[in-house]
Amino acid sequence: MIPISVCIIAKNEEKNIEKCLAPLMPYSFEIIFVDTGSTDKTKELARKYTDKIYDFEWINDFSAARNFSLQKASHNYVLILDCDEFLTEIDLDAIYQAIEEHPRGVGMLLRHSYYESGGMQVSYPDRVERLFHKRRYYYTLSIHEQVTDIKTGSTLFERYDIPLTLDHVGYCGGMESMLQKVERNNTLLLKEIEKNPDDPYFYFQVGQSYNSIEDYENAYLYYKKAFELPIDPRQPWLPVIAQAYLHAMNVTERAEEAVAFFVPRYDQFADDASFLCTLGASYLRLNQPMKAMMEFVKAIQCPNVREEGVNTYLPYYNIGLINEMLGDLSSAVSFYRRAAAFGYPLAIDRLNALGVSTS
Repeated sequence: MIPISVCIIAKNEEKNIEKCLAPLMPYSFEIIFVDTGSTDKTKELARKYTDKIYDFEWINDFSAARNFSLQKASHNYVLILDCDEFLTEIDLDAIYQAIEEHPRGVGMLLRHSYYESGGMQVSYPDRVERLFHKRRYYYTLSIHEQVTDIKTGSTLFERYDIPLTLDHVGYCGGMESMLQKVERNNTLLLKEIEKNPDDPYFYFQVGQSYNSIEDYENAYLYYKKAFELPIDPRQPWLPVIAQAYLHAMNVTERAEEAVAFFVPRYDQFADDASFLCTLGASYLRLNQPMKAMMEFVKAIQCPNVREEGVNTYLPYYNIGLINEMLGDLSSAVSFYRRAAAFGYPLAIDRLNALGVSTS
């Protein structure tokens, strides 16, 4: 057994803290809880699960708070969680084995982030770097902090998957909550841009902030600024910004620009189902249904899935829509039914409009 400290920072998280800590209790983790200025019952509730509770004066720097929590950990291996992340699956024996096989690497857990889209609650799965040796890695950047190699200062290092899954509910708080987060995050991000004007990562993250509140015009502007700078193709966030930039161009009526920009870069992103679906949407906006059809078919066959539905109900629905546009109602109904089997509301609506059953 390799001892592991779970490190958590929090402020005013009384609604989430027990949901975060309770699932950890059956395991042999040391729990380090750092409070950054709560005025509610967060600390009181946390004491039910750990006596390792520390105060850290908030200085507008997430990395500083994270690194303080690492200092308080008794064990060398640390697992980083947020209060709005709840453990759902774990295989500790397999995690210990993975650590032994990758002694200098950083373990990436699987996180399902929940949000509303198209009338459905959907999840966005992604892998995030959360398990590492605290004498080899630490955090840098004041916002959207990154795991960084202490010796080299690099964020490019060996990453490996670990069998640990979380549910993330941070995007479920409603628009008012999201607006507050965006204002806080962008204030810090813009300061980072002042210090690092040639780093595309910060422009990407500002774009993500605007994207989260559906301000696609500003998201487009910041994604564009990021792509105007050199981006290392090894960066794990590159497929994310590619799809997000493509989507922002679509919804701001820039589909022609989207196709012109990404077709020359197609091979770089063609193994990502989210990108393929979004490029298919670009072709639909340009009234090029057969080109769109090709992208949606490729998405169904694509093994690299970062978002729920991008290789199932989204391409099924759109293929159905294209067949309906082309007058092939039999094929349209068949694909709408495939999408409806996943509960996709738009597919169900089309079947109802056509006067046919969903099965």
